[in-house]
Amino acid sequence: MDFTALDDRPYPVLDDATIPELPAHYRGKVRDNYDLPDGRRIIIATDRISAFDRILASIPLKGQVLTQTARFWFEETRDICPNHVLDYPDPNVVVGRRLDILPVEIVVRDYLAGTTGTSVLTLYKAGQREMYGVRLPEGLRDNQKLPHPIITPTSKAFDGGHDEPLTPDQIVGQNLLTAAQWSQLSDYAFALFARGQQIAAKHGLILVDTKYEFGTDAEGRIVLADEIHTPDSSRYWLAGSYEDRFARGERPESFDKDFVRSWVAARCDPYKDPIPEIPAQVIRDTAQVYVRAYETITGRRFEMPDREKPVLERIRGNLAKYF
Repeated sequence: MDFTALDDRPYPVLDDATIPELPAHYRGKVRDNYDLPDGRRIIIATDRISAFDRILASIPLKGQVLTQTARFWFEETRDICPNHVLDYPDPNVVVGRRLDILPVEIVVRDYLAGTTGTSVLTLYKAGQREMYGVRLPEGLRDNQKLPHPIITPTSKAFDGGHDEPLTPDQIVGQNLLTAAQWSQLSDYAFALFARGQQIAAKHGLILVDTKYEFGTDAEGRIVLADEIHTPDSSRYWLAGSYEDRFARGERPESFDKDFVRSWVAARCDPYKDPIPEIPAQVIRDTAQVYVRAYETITGRRFEMPDREKPVLERIRGNLAKYF
């Protein structure tokens, strides 16, 4: 398909989604949340981009891309497990059931990849072969397909601490989940991932790994929350070039959303120094990557917003019925 090209004119940006008429405001790094008295939660995806434990900038269209990509996947997987979605009153907004989030974060992986301290590639290169209750064979190379998909669960650090790798025995033994909950959650995760890989393959993509967040509703059912298979929660590679690049020992082609992160890291210590002003071209290039990611992942044309209307003004109008 021909991808939507962004021109040099400015696009409206949503860097703050404070709406005083809505109750119980909680501001996350990327999303602003409001809890209604009836058990519903309003989640507004802003255009903020977070890295190095701070907000670096706002990327036009990013919040809409994340919301609409997750919407595509929630609709494509609703036959597999229940999700939190109740309504989409605005392109940047989802209204969902408020859940009790389970204290285990689920990542499903099908390739030896990743950069964080808890990724299978990092642990494998450090000499570990037994991890997350799974034993990996000797001789695997960077970015190689695993014998089969695996779940790599970590503790969810609600208190700002670091996530820690877990095994299924630890999850049940530490009473983080019951055995029945872990069994159902695992079944859901593998089924969601398989559906994701199947649809991604039709669009010329490899779904390499992804993060899922689950909670329980008032009846105790396990429900899929947050987002699903978005560019922020998942790693995608371009399938057409994977085999050749892997054979040459090169990194697979992906949606490189790290323009901003790389630009900042090359110019300062982002954990300590003030963040320098990021050029408009870097911001625009990153916005283009997000739009292309949406169109490639979903196979749909991205619906551009009205440039003349501020995003927050539009959202306020669409959420007026909740005031």
